[in-house]
Amino acid sequence: MAVRSSGKERSRDRVPMVSVRYVDGSTCDIPFARLRAADFAESQPWRRVRSVHGMLHHSGDYASATTGGQVVHESRLELARLLLADFDPDVADIFAQPCRVVAHVNGRVRSHVPDFLLIMRSGTVRVVNVKPAERAQNPTIAEALAWPGRLVERHGWEYEVWTGANSVLLENVRFLAGYRHPGIVPAEEIERAWREVVDGEELAVAERRLASGGPREAARPPLMALLWSGRLTTDLARPLSGESLLRRCG
Repeated sequence: MAVRSSGKERSRDRVPMVSVRYVDGSTCDIPFARLRAADFAESQPWRRVRSVHGMLHHSGDYASATTGGQVVHESRLELARLLLADFDPDVADIFAQPCRVVAHVNGRVRSHVPDFLLIMRSGTVRVVNVKPAERAQNPTIAEALAWPGRLVERHGWEYEVWTGANSVLLENVRFLAGYRHPGIVPAEEIERAWREVVDGEELAVAERRLASGGPREAARPPLMALLWSGRLTTDLARPLSGESLLRRCG
C-alpha cells in the first residue's frame, strides 16, 4: 500500500538542503535557510579528489598558508583561484568542495557541489565556482551555475563564477607563494627588511641596501615574504623586477 506524505512533509521535501561531511565521518543535512559559516568547521570535502594517470584534469593538494593544511583542487584553473584566495589577506578560511546543495529547480531535483567556500575576515561568506571562460558561456553550463548562485545570494552570501585572471598576476602570485609558509625565511630577516624598506623605493634599491655589499639576490627572500603577507605591496599586474616599486602597508 502506498504511503502518502502530508502536505507539511511534501513542503519540507522541497526546501533547498545542504549536506556537509565532517572529518569524523558524519554527514549533516541542513536547510539552506539555516546554513551558517560555523557549519563548515571540522568539515572535509564532499567528494574525494583522485589523480589518475592520463586524466585530463590536474587534481591535487595545495598546502595553504591561510588554513595551515591541505586544500584539494581538481584542475589547474581551480589551483589558480586557490592561490589567489590564499594570497588575499581578506580571506580567513578556505573550504574546497564544501558541501552538496540539493534543490527543486523548474520542477526538477538538482544537485550541485561548489568548488570553494571562502570565509572572509569581515564575516562575509563567498561561494566560488571555477569554469573556463569558453565553458561558462555554454547555455547549459551557465544555467547549471546560475541556480546555485540565486540560492547563495538570497541567503545573503556572495557568489562568484571565476573564469581566470591576468596571466602576469598569476605568475607573480605563484612565485611569491614559494615564500608563503612561516619559517621559509627567518623571522628576524623579515623584520629587519620591514624596518629598513623605504616606501616607494624600487625593489633593486631595497635589495642592494639590505645586502650590505653582498649579492643583492641574497636580500630578496625577506622582501618576497613581506609581499606575500601583504605588509608590502607592488603592482603585480606587471612582471616583478628590480624596477617594481614597493609600498608599505600598515
